[in-house]
Amino acid sequence: MTIKVLLADDQALVRAGFRSLLARSRDITVVGEAQDGDEAVRVAASTRPDVVLMDIRMPGTDGITATRRIVAGRAVPGCRVIILTTFDSDEHVFAALRAGASGFLTKEVEPAELRRAVAAVAAGDALLSPGVTRRVVEQFAHRQDLSPGSGERLAALTSRELEAVKLVALGLSNHEIAERLVISPLTAKTHITRAIAKLDVRDRVQLVILAYESGLVRPGGRAS
Repeated sequence: MTIKVLLADDQALVRAGFRSLLARSRDITVVGEAQDGDEAVRVAASTRPDVVLMDIRMPGTDGITATRRIVAGRAVPGCRVIILTTFDSDEHVFAALRAGASGFLTKEVEPAELRRAVAAVAAGDALLSPGVTRRVVEQFAHRQDLSPGSGERLAALTSRELEAVKLVALGLSNHEIAERLVISPLTAKTHITRAIAKLDVRDRVQLVILAYESGLVRPGGRAS
């Protein structure tokens, strides 16, 4: 199945570059472009992409607002957003992930990595590796207020699921979680999958964010 991609960036040169890189894959096709957030929402509704590559800083409606509208809206069910950022200098990455983005890429991404990332997100995976997820969230989470009610949501989890969520938020992979809890990797994955379903979050990235927002894990890698 061909993966349909929408490019949203206010710089035409950046869009052209990503279009060229993605064109090298037989399984990916660019179905539209947008130069600001409002246009991204409109074009997404008309082209129904599987993945949007979204710049954060654009004139008018920014990428964070556009991400929230696309993810929360019904016009493009199942559409997932990858944030394009310089990361080291962009303090809006956490807000974008919080808005529903499935991960991020730097604009200096290697061609093969770009195509793998698009394919992974289209398949329903979170783009960030566990360790990178933790570093991203840690960098920005201390600037956010705790989300009201997020702690109560964790009450739906079993004690084992709660332990697994803590370890996900601390950056451990499924295999590392399995070793820590003395269970099989498949059982670890099952705990995480059930936690995602019970907490009604989109993916592993959102699970980590909830763990920080609820105070289950503190910036600096400490579990409460």
